[in-house]
Amino acid sequence: MNGSSVNGSANGAGRPAGSGRPSGSGGSAKAAGPGKASDEAAGRATRRPPQVTRDTARPEGGGRAAPGRAPAPARQWPLLAVLGATGLGLLIVALDAFRVGALIIGLALIGGAVLRWTLPSVGMLAVRSRFTDLFLYGGLGLAIVLLALMAQPHAWLKIPFLEDVLHFTVQ
Repeated sequence: MNGSSVNGSANGAGRPAGSGRPSGSGGSAKAAGPGKASDEAAGRATRRPPQVTRDTARPEGGGRAAPGRAPAPARQWPLLAVLGATGLGLLIVALDAFRVGALIIGLALIGGAVLRWTLPSVGMLAVRSRFTDLFLYGGLGLAIVLLALMAQPHAWLKIPFLEDVLHFTVQ
């Protein structure tokens, strides 16, 4: 072949038809594979996945948390609630109440996990799959709460075996 083909627009200009390489010209997302243009032109649906992914799937539960006619902050209320509580916790930490502020931050993350679990659509609070979001939000929130409760001096939560596990703890 001389480099030009009838299907040159689907396979990339200057490449022979059926070369299997994705188009580098940023063309249509449908024009990614060899023979695809001829299948679509004939009205046949192809089961081949595109060779180049041009979009990502929205996470499960990643739709709007309020109808589209609502203002933007109302559509993202779950994320704003978690961010607001986290900001309040950071403000309290800045005002020298470390333990209380850290507890609020941890509880905000646990609240985000609860929202992600219970609501079908949480807007931009949905970043990954539901399981991953629950694991990360809940796990980090629980870790922050436990660390805040065990912070020295005068820990609110004392776990007896930690002194044995952490033999280098200052006594």
